[in-house]
Amino acid sequence: MTEVRIHGRGGQGVVTAAELLSVAAFTEGRHAQAFPSFGSERTGAPVVSFCRIAGRVIRTREPIVRPDALIIQDATLLHQVNVFEGLKPAGYLLVNSAHSFEELGLGEFVRGFRRERLLVVPATELAQQHLGRPMPNAALLGGFAALTGVVELRSVISAISGRFSGAKADGNIAAATAAYGFVRAEREELSGAQAD
Repeated sequence: MTEVRIHGRGGQGVVTAAELLSVAAFTEGRHAQAFPSFGSERTGAPVVSFCRIAGRVIRTREPIVRPDALIIQDATLLHQVNVFEGLKPAGYLLVNSAHSFEELGLGEFVRGFRRERLLVVPATELAQQHLGRPMPNAALLGGFAALTGVVELRSVISAISGRFSGAKADGNIAAATAAYGFVRAEREELSGAQAD
């Protein structure tokens, strides 16, 4: 089972991201579950959602405390909330930012993990460019597909097409595809640097 925790702020589509990821996995014939952690969230307040993906029926329903992967939709949460809590040593981390881990103040933190599994992607900028709105969730799912291989890009696109229509679907698909390409290029660059 792959357990994914998504951190962001109210109004950024954090819950939708988990739902789309679960639909993408379901499209591939796997079992999936997505659910939010709600309190008294309002626009801008920290929000967490969860997604589990497995090849068998998922019986557990509790929040994910030891995630295999983290998606951070808002980099301002990095030093406000313990978003990294429980991340497994071989886990994946995808942060929505145009800044490097060093610039984000995470240089020391990332050294404790497999570097090729931790990346930043400018998802908000890609969403603004392709969708016309700063909604990073679909772009991050494209990046997540490239980073982890847990789901395929075509499944993410299928999930987006099932949820949205018209220009909103087209923009989100373009943002997800751009983020997928960005993350693949970053991973290849990291692999080449590590081989040298």
